Amino acid sequence: MSFYLPLGDDHFRPTRSTESPWDSEMQHGGPPAALLGRVLAVDGLRLARISVDFLGPIPRRDFRVEVSPIKPGRLTTLNEARMVIDGRVAVTARAWHIAPGPKPPLDTPADHADPLPEGDGSGGFPHFERWGYGEAIEWRATKGELGVSDGETHVWTRVRMPLIDGNELEGQDRALIVADSANGISAVLPMDRWLSIPPTMTTTLLRPAVGEWVHLACRTTLSADGLGLSSGDLFDAEGGIGQVSQPLLVRAR
Repeated sequence: MSFYLPLGDDHFRPTRSTESPWDSEMQHGGPPAALLGRVLAVDGLRLARISVDFLGPIPRRDFRVEVSPIKPGRLTTLNEARMVIDGRVAVTARAWHIAPGPKPPLDTPADHADPLPEGDGSGGFPHFERWGYGEAIEWRATKGELGVSDGETHVWTRVRMPLIDGNELEGQDRALIVADSANGISAVLPMDRWLSIPPTMTTTLLRPAVGEWVHLACRTTLSADGLGLSSGDLFDAEGGIGQVSQPLLVRAR
């Protein structure tokens, strides 16, 4: 099993593992973000920041991916990718890549997440039945509780399958597949009665994740006029690897 099946000529088919908790015919934003991040890869450079814009619900149907250069360069590049479904651009992503270089003469002390809890994780969130994306990831909370609306939750995640069938899962994939979950994990209001919709998501990476597990320490704050902000820190077993940010549209269902 995987999130996507390659069909050739930059076409893909989403599997049930991309399924949104809100609509079984739609995709969760995490797998599209990771897929566009993968196709935007630049030889010799490393992904430093990706901004993903969701232009509406993402149908769980066959699609094609288009990639366009914006700012080529030897040390930094900026490129754009688009997910086109039924002739409509459903998701766009812009990614900055930076060339690695010599080691600086200073070591920055690494922050670390809480230790990985023992036990079996699951995709079980209150108010949701079985759903593909939730089941495709193992979840183990270190602070707060999944599905409890307290505004801050920390969780270790382990993606259970490849992003693209026949391709090995990479550290960058592991981070981007879960980054767009920050708003759902750290929801302030009950998700069965309130919408918290992120029209865009930005992830900045210091380096790819090492190992199977990625920790997401996320929190959500609300304004007085229907907006919100979800943000989070990403870790692996060796320390911090990046940050995620999502503005939110907050409305009663």
